[in-house]
Amino acid sequence: MAETTTDTAARAADLHREYGRGAATVRALRGVSVALAPGTFTAVMGPSGSGKTTLLHCLAGMDRPTRGSVWWGATEVSRLPERRLAKLRRARIGFVFQAFNLMPAMTVAQNVALPGRLAGARPDRRQVAEALARVGLTGRERHRPGQLSGGQQQRAAIARTLVSRPEVVFADEPTGALDRATGHEILALLRTGVDRDGQTCVMVTHDPVAAGYADRVLLLADGLVVDELDRPTAARVGERLSRLGG
Repeated sequence: MAETTTDTAARAADLHREYGRGAATVRALRGVSVALAPGTFTAVMGPSGSGKTTLLHCLAGMDRPTRGSVWWGATEVSRLPERRLAKLRRARIGFVFQAFNLMPAMTVAQNVALPGRLAGARPDRRQVAEALARVGLTGRERHRPGQLSGGQQQRAAIARTLVSRPEVVFADEPTGALDRATGHEILALLRTGVDRDGQTCVMVTHDPVAAGYADRVLLLADGLVVDELDRPTAARVGERLSRLGG
């Protein structure tokens, strides 16, 4: 495991990701380098097939790059053995999915406590209660996912992520299955984690309005970062995306 001195929460250096072989090879990433400062919110956008989800998965340690390196702080994680990577991922990383990925037979509280159980830790009821309170689900602890609205299920998924107090939260289209008003509530929760707790958040989205919650936007096309916007607005993001055909 290599180490270096860095002031970034996560970064990628010359990241390549290829799928398939020979003439069927798909080059999803073609030399991407990005740095994510602690306590910042970055949105990743681009047309379909641009490589944005592949980049997110590589940064989160859920996919291995073909070439290049991924770092969390001073630790290079892209070449760690899977067991050590999984342990580090549980301790430092949170992931929010579009599809919620809640266990339907478990209560909300049990779903939130599940990552700790999988890590071999005894659930801390106080931490679970605090995480649910932060996302506005106090009183829903004994409900099952099927008894919740889509927005409440996403809140539960975010509570499951927050309970371990991760340094970096990766979110893959977290509002894609929600109506606009509920989506704004979810984005505000992610924004609060950055502003209040100093977390770093990286979000893939196709929505310029959602990107407006971020501090900056990275625009990808054909596996490359082709543009970057600081202090984005929905109008500016929409205009840049239109140039890319997104």
